[in-house]
Amino acid sequence: MASAPSRRFAGPSDLHMHSNHSDGTETPAEVMRQAHAYGLRTVALTDHDRSTGWDEAAAATAGLGMTFIPGMELSAKHEWRSVHVLGYLFDPLDEALTAETDRIRGDRIGRAERIVRSIGRDYDLDWDDVLAQTTLDATVGRPHIADALVARGIVRDRTEAFDGILHPREGYYEPHYAPDPLTAVRLITDAGGVAIIAHPATVGRDHMMPLHFIEQLIAAGLGGFEIDHRENTASGKKALHAIAAKHDLIITGSSDYHGTGKPNLPGENTTSDEMVQRLIERASGTAPRYA
Repeated sequence: MASAPSRRFAGPSDLHMHSNHSDGTETPAEVMRQAHAYGLRTVALTDHDRSTGWDEAAAATAGLGMTFIPGMELSAKHEWRSVHVLGYLFDPLDEALTAETDRIRGDRIGRAERIVRSIGRDYDLDWDDVLAQTTLDATVGRPHIADALVARGIVRDRTEAFDGILHPREGYYEPHYAPDPLTAVRLITDAGGVAIIAHPATVGRDHMMPLHFIEQLIAAGLGGFEIDHRENTASGKKALHAIAAKHDLIITGSSDYHGTGKPNLPGENTTSDEMVQRLIERASGTAPRYA
């Protein structure tokens, strides 16, 4: 499916937002309304490993006079690092990509059930508590377990859950399937999309991937980096800007909004008009939805 000819879009732009189709707390339409209220005029919905919220989000943005950029945040793993690859404007019916996202989501459910069984041996929590915190056919994950812990009164909020019971040191952590980032980039690119590494320079265990591997991702078709994000370190941003300049990559900025699931606010970081236009022009899988 080829994208439509380039048109001017309305900024400012936030290209990383989540709904309750993954681990956000609001519907796709509610996310778009929040974005509009914060002054955004171009928005991407990037739920984890799925594109099911696109139509609802696009209908909402059309009524608000906004531009909608279809997207997704694809789970990947490099060595011990959790790597998130943002995919924009890809064909949502691409067979290879949908097969991979189906596999990822299926394994996440099994993983979540194992975590809940383990926690349930020490706390008053069961699988029904977690399901009560999900909507539609959302991908069940650790954020929903955190919400169940909050609902049970075991912790105060998601932050306390992830800093405590859901932290790997507590012994309840379970691994889950995710492709390597090279596979993720190729899948998105082959589906006509543009692959951008999300928050690639965080602190701690999931810090920046080594340069030699980043060079492999670029050779495989990586489009750029999400540099302006609250979790990236200052030194990491500097290094990423240098790599992006060397290879003429796309640079994005965004909020990673999750509703009440995170403190992040719509538009706290944004992407320049130039970079959004480059992203649109590079893609061929599907088209932006203009108002």
